[in-house]
Amino acid sequence: MTIARSVLERMDVAGTDITTLALDAIVNAANEGLTDGAGVCGAIHRAAGPRLLERCLKLRGCPTGEARITEGYNLLAGYVIHAVGPVWRGGNDDEDALLASCYRRALGLAAAHGLGHIAFPAISTGNFGFPAERAAKIAMRTVADFLSENATPARVTFCAYGPSSMAILKGALAALTQGEMQDAETEKRPD
Repeated sequence: MTIARSVLERMDVAGTDITTLALDAIVNAANEGLTDGAGVCGAIHRAAGPRLLERCLKLRGCPTGEARITEGYNLLAGYVIHAVGPVWRGGNDDEDALLASCYRRALGLAAAHGLGHIAFPAISTGNFGFPAERAAKIAMRTVADFLSENATPARVTFCAYGPSSMAILKGALAALTQGEMQDAETEKRPD
């Protein structure tokens, strides 16, 4: 599927701490228990304060590939969307489909709640061990496909947690953009 330039313009990459963003929502790379974990999950829980964990415990978990939404509590973001990505098991356990699903579910919750600007971390690439480049390609394509069919969210930011993450995410977005340009050039050529 060709991705329109107008869709790609709604996506960006930022090298920033996701917990400091004043957006409609940030996405948490959550575990199935929705408890405060390590990495970005732990950072979000610490920044949001203890009420976030209290609320998450009342949700009684979230299966891999799905997402849940809570208030942002002490965060600048109004909401936290908890997306549970897969643990990498070598690529033979539906990891790609589950990762794409958690992005789609998070985007669906954002759309259902009318959230205009959301930010994602690189879900499953930390402690869950998903190969970062593979995850970035899945994330970019899934988000672009969703935005192609939905006006909300109006903007999606991918947050990089360091230079390596920034390069991988920017590379995946550039590859998607390049693919869009190649598709457009192919359409212009006469047979």
